Amino acid sequence: MSKTGKFIVVEGLEGAGKSSAMATICHYLQQQQIVVVSTREPGGTPLAEKLRTLVKQVDSNEQLAAETELLLMYAARVQLLTNVIRPALARGDWIVADRHDMSSRAYQGGGRQLDEQLINNLRSSVLGNTKPDLTLYLDIDPAIGLSRAAARGQLDRIEQEQLDFFIRTRQKYRDIAATEPAIVTIDASKPLADVQLAIIIALNSYFPVSSKEQCNG
Repeated sequence: MSKTGKFIVVEGLEGAGKSSAMATICHYLQQQQIVVVSTREPGGTPLAEKLRTLVKQVDSNEQLAAETELLLMYAARVQLLTNVIRPALARGDWIVADRHDMSSRAYQGGGRQLDEQLINNLRSSVLGNTKPDLTLYLDIDPAIGLSRAAARGQLDRIEQEQLDFFIRTRQKYRDIAATEPAIVTIDASKPLADVQLAIIIALNSYFPVSSKEQCNG
């Protein structure tokens, strides 16, 4: 197998089961003896994790402007791309990421209804030629996802948005997924075993891999 690293992203609304999907992917790659680096957005580096806190925390004293939220997301993304993702891919490691750029397009573009040209300009400047080899979009009804998220405990600032916000976000996710061939949509409302099987089928389809490397993810 080539030493070229691969970039896999898991996307979806709150409660879609991204953590379980991440575990399934890493286990699959471990069986193939592939070196895996797991990341999350926003976050994944010390500075990016601080930016994550700014985005997620509930602050009753000052409302976070939608444009500020978008810029913080891309600031965190620059840190992660520069310090983790690109170096790992250059080493031949595989990246498995909990969220990436599709989240900004869906949440800030769809949910916040920010100008698409603004987002595209940021994407072009920040991402360059780095893009996922495969994105697994876990599609779920927002009401079901939010119910699952609430069952986990206290909701963060974004999770406290109204249902309409998540309906718009889901629609944007679906619109993007329908037009980009490297995105596979998976019905996240199905039983866990069915979701895991769909993930494995997608991975087998895109990456019929064989390697003697060891997974560290």
